Formats: sequence, structure tokens, C-alpha cells
Amino acid sequence: MFDDRPPLSAWITFAGYVLVVAVLYWAQAVLVPVSLAVLLTFVLTPPVVWLQRRIGKVAAVLSVVVLVFTFFGLAGWGVVRQMSHLGSDLQTYRMTIRAKVADLRGVQNSGSVSKFQRAIEQLQGDLGGGAAVPGSPARPLVVTTDQGVVPAAGGWMGPLVGPLGQGLFIVTLVMFMLLEREHLRDRVLSVIGHGHLAATTKALDEAGQRVSRQLLLQTLVNLIYGTIAAAGLWLFGVPYPLFWGASGAVLRFIPYLGPVSAAAGPVLIAFAALPGWKHPLEVAAFYGALELFTNMVLESILYAGAIGVSQVSLMVSVAFWTWLWGPLGLLMATPLTVCLVVLGKHVPGLSFLGTLLSDAPALTPENSYYQRLLARDQAEAIEIVERFVKTDPSNTVFDAMLIPALNFAERDRIEGRLSREEEAAVIETTREVLDVLSPDPGPGKPAGAPAPDPAAFRVLGYPANGPGDELALRMLSQYMSGLSITVDMTTTRVLAAELIDTMRSQGYAAICIADLPPSPSSKTRYLVKRLRAALPGACIVVGRWSHAMLADDVVQPLLDAGASHVARSLAETRKQLADAAPAASAGELEPVAAA
Repeated sequence: MFDDRPPLSAWITFAGYVLVVAVLYWAQAVLVPVSLAVLLTFVLTPPVVWLQRRIGKVAAVLSVVVLVFTFFGLAGWGVVRQMSHLGSDLQTYRMTIRAKVADLRGVQNSGSVSKFQRAIEQLQGDLGGGAAVPGSPARPLVVTTDQGVVPAAGGWMGPLVGPLGQGLFIVTLVMFMLLEREHLRDRVLSVIGHGHLAATTKALDEAGQRVSRQLLLQTLVNLIYGTIAAAGLWLFGVPYPLFWGASGAVLRFIPYLGPVSAAAGPVLIAFAALPGWKHPLEVAAFYGALELFTNMVLESILYAGAIGVSQVSLMVSVAFWTWLWGPLGLLMATPLTVCLVVLGKHVPGLSFLGTLLSDAPALTPENSYYQRLLARDQAEAIEIVERFVKTDPSNTVFDAMLIPALNFAERDRIEGRLSREEEAAVIETTREVLDVLSPDPGPGKPAGAPAPDPAAFRVLGYPANGPGDELALRMLSQYMSGLSITVDMTTTRVLAAELIDTMRSQGYAAICIADLPPSPSSKTRYLVKRLRAALPGACIVVGRWSHAMLADDVVQPLLDAGASHVARSLAETRKQLADAAPAASAGELEPVAAA
């Protein structure tokens, strides 16, 4: 009986992850401003380094910090001021709003709409629904009070709870981090990089570069978005176009929810301020077109692949950080996820994070193709192959994807993970994929059939073990297109003596034995010895075609047995046969003594 329960170490690891999440949630009053300060330090380090070469470190840090946070302060003050003016101006839009409400009521009271509404109410009554009855007492409204982004902390953490206190703490922390960045870097390397200095250095450098690049490109995209939005709103006559453009540029830093929030305000104020329905609808259509242009053009050109995180993983990460740290977690979700991807890339124990979060393919093309074969999904397997041949030479798909699938199937069958029937299904599906790639390739001529070109270099193909080797020889025959070489296939059931008679009687100059790993090569070595003893001048090529991870060290034993060449890929076999063809036609093949 096997115990399928996970080992104790797995439970300990799981408990460690839960503890880390609990600490992140419990200590968010400290960790949120510290994380924000670290991210700002990453972003501000390049301009500080550039400026300190000219005016010194202290002056550079003070100049950059004062300039950046003064800009943030003025922008925040401007937003609050504009919002106050906007609130007072809403009183002047009362007549426009009343006209639109009257229009909506007129539509609601129209015959078809009222009939539909009455039908819905009757249906709710029949089903016992909770439709509101006129005159019935209204349900009490329960209002909950939000305690803020960061939960209250007592004692010495009191000044950090308020937004102003947090802002001052972040500014001060960023300033000291920039001043002490070399010492902080050395301390981090000393604590977590002991014995792994190269990996830790690469991780820190890559995290800084990717976060800085992501925020810089996102800032550039948002500035272009805000400029276009402000210009468009000015043309449409929407009040405060500069305010809406600037707020839209800032809101787009928030993943997913930011673009919706950036468009909601201008569209609502357009409905309130602009007369009629035409202009507000034009504003809504303008923002829809602007969002499409930003996503499909600006982000594709400037921002594609900048963060290296898959979209699904980013959405899950946004939900996680928002649940953990609230709105500030939502704002920092993208750079924090980028840092996790970098850690997963360089820290072995966190490699699963890189696999789950990165936008790099989780499976290599050959593994993805083989997995689709195991799932009996022929359509997607063909799609994977077709995507490959669009970017690479079509003949390379044999060595890159089809041959490795045969290797993997044979390995899994030998190790008991696949039955013979399941291996046969993989081979048959690969045969059908090959038919799609070459609609009428022909299965190969049987041994002894006359060659269509008498001057062609004739090669006899022999599959050493079964259908997988036969299919590989068919790929070799197709790979030989363009050369004056023909490959005639025999079957596995042919004995060594029959092969020798066929070689002599039909005048074959070479024989290619397909023997795919990981099957043992003992049968092929015996066959090569027999062939070399009987045909000293023949060209004997052995194809141990395989994926790199399944390649074995049997080349020298096969050469010692009498093989002329041993190839690990179809491309290598093609070259060996092409080199042997002129020598064979000229009678220059050197006999190889039998071992």
C-alpha cells in the first residue's frame, strides 16, 4: 500500500506561506508605506544617479525628492480645488439634468415600456418575489463606516495612520533610502545573498530595472492618454477638460478599474452639463475609442511585454493585493507582482511564482504538443504545429516537436506511465498531423520497388523497434525532398539476412536504421555488426533521433560495431546522407572493417 498523503515538509511549507500572508495583513500599517517607499526609491534612483554626478549625492536626492513630491502635492491640491468648484457648478446644471430626467420618465411611461414593467411586476408577485409595494414601510438602511485604508494602530503608530502622517513618513523614508541606497543594498546582499551573491545581485538589478521600466512606460502611456482626453473634452465643450485629462492619466495607474473610473467622471459631467443627448453620447463614444486606441496601439507599441506578467495572473494578483492592503494594494499590485516574478526566476524555492505569474510559456512547444496528444486533442495539437511552422522552416518541426513526442511516448510506456495502446494513439495522432503538413506524402516505397529516378542515391530505411521508428523514417523521407536521394522503407519484421539480401539484390548504397531513444541499442548494435560483416563498403547510418533530455551515450559503441555515422537528429542524418551520396556514386566509399 502506498501512502498518498503529502509529506510533513509540504505541510510545513504551506503553513509558512499562510504565516507570511497573515503577517503581511497584520503588519500592513507598517508594510504598506514601507513598500510604497521602496517602489518609489526604485523609480527615483536613475535620475538621482544621473544628477549626483553633477551636483553631489545630497543635493541630487534633495532636488529630486522635493521636485517630485512638490509636484504630487500641487497635483493633489489642484484636484481638491477643482472638485470643490465642480461641486458648486453642479447646481447650475440642474435644468439640464431635469430635462434629461423628464425624457427618461417619458420613455418609461410609454405604452410598450409600461406594459413590460407591469408584466415583470405581476411575474414577481406570482413567484413570491420581494417587489416593493407602494405604501409599504421602507426597509431600514444600514450604513457601515469605512475605517480607512490602513486599520487603526495604537501607541507609537498613531501618527502613521492618517494620510498626512503616512505621506510625511513615505517622503522621509524615500529620502533616507536614496541617501543610503549603497549601504542598504550591501546589507540586503549580506543578509539574503550570503553564498548566493551572483543570484541575489541579478535579482535586485532585474527587479529595479523592470519596475522602473514598467512605471516609466506606463507613465508615458498615461500622459498621452490624458493629453488626448483633455483635447477631446475641450472640443466637445465639457467643463474642466484639463482636470479630467489629468485625473484620467493618474487613475490609469490603477489596473483594470482605473480606465473605467477615468471615463466615468467626464461622461457623467457631460450628461449633466451638455444639452440634449447627442453630445453626451459622443463623449461616451470618444472615451470608448480612446480606450481601444490606448490598449491596441499605445500599449502594444510602448508597453508590450514590459512587465512580463500574464493578464490572468495580474488579475488574480490585483484581487489578492487589494484584499490584503486595500486601495494602496490595488495601486501597487503591478510592481509588486513584477518583483514576485523576478524572485521566482532567481530564487529556487520560489520558482513556482515565476511559472504561475510570468507571461513566458509554461510549457515548451514540444511538451505542449505532447500534452495535447495525451489529451486526445488533435485539433489543438495541429494548431501548435501550424503556429511553429509559421515562424520556423517547416522541416525543422520534425526535430523540434514530432520526434520528441515519439520519444516521450516511448519513455512513458517503458516507465509504466502509458500503456501500449496509449503510445499507439500518440503515434497515430502524430501520423495524422504529418498528413496535414504534407497532404499526400506517401508512406514510403516498400523495399525492392523501382526508384523513379535511376540516378538517385537509394537508401533503405529500417525501423528497429516498431511504429514509432517507422513514422520517424517517413519524416526522414519527407525531409529528403530537394535532394537526389530516395528512402525506401522496409518493416520491423525483416530479419538481418533478408536485409542483407535486399541490399545486394536491389543495389542500395546505404541503409538508415531508425532506433529512437530511450529504447536500448543492443538490437541495433547486433544488426550493424551483421551488416558490416556482410557489406564492408556499405554506408550504415543509425538514427538515434531524440529530444536533448533523452539523448544517451551510445554513439561510440555503435561506431565501434561498424556504423558509418550515428545521428541525433533528422537534420544531421540528412547532411550525412547528402555527403555520402556523391562518394557512393563515384565508388569512393571506404570499406569499414567489421568490429
